[in-house]
Amino acid sequence: MANRAYLRLWTREFSESTLLEQLVRFLATVPHSASEPHFTQLVVQSIDAATPPVAEWDLRGQGYGAAEVAALAAQQLYADTAYFVSARWDLWQFQLENMKWQSAPAPLTLLCHGPDYDDGLAATAGHFAADLGFEHFFTGHAGLLTRALPAQAGAALEAEDALEHTFLRWMSTEANLREYHQKTRENIQSLFAWMSAIERALPVERTELWSEGEENFEARLDEILAVR
Repeated sequence: MANRAYLRLWTREFSESTLLEQLVRFLATVPHSASEPHFTQLVVQSIDAATPPVAEWDLRGQGYGAAEVAALAAQQLYADTAYFVSARWDLWQFQLENMKWQSAPAPLTLLCHGPDYDDGLAATAGHFAADLGFEHFFTGHAGLLTRALPAQAGAALEAEDALEHTFLRWMSTEANLREYHQKTRENIQSLFAWMSAIERALPVERTELWSEGEENFEARLDEILAVR
């Protein structure tokens, strides 16, 4: 399975009494897809991840924004509760089927952990968090996006299957690899712009970018942005 990437953040004065206000402000920063500009689901879960949800709302087609989602969450406002909100945002995605780029809606899951949820999970997983989607949206595949783009473009890389082999052959052309780098950079810039919006909207104490495949995900993104 492809690795996933995450944003975690902690805010000052986070508590049961401030949770709802901060949740509204967090959700208001979400960079919705142009074609799907509203939230699509809210799931409320108490105690821990092993406990079945206490409430679920399918919001597709209902035009719900941050305030409306928070109003639903307020019906289950407890310190030991977590809130999972679904949306979609536009990212550049490479279509292996036709070797073309497309800016398309990608799933985005927003989380708010109550201070007592899952034995205080918020302390390590963030008061707020986001499942950003596939790691390769921001880092690329197969270690292709390094500082030495021209040299890497001509490298012979092993492919595990026919589709990957075709992909790597396509990326062996410098122009294609440079486009791959540019589209990936634009995804990173979209992420960083959203993070800046969050920091303007909330009293952020610290943030953390993390992924399943990178030892230091944030440093890797900075490295890709630095390549010219």
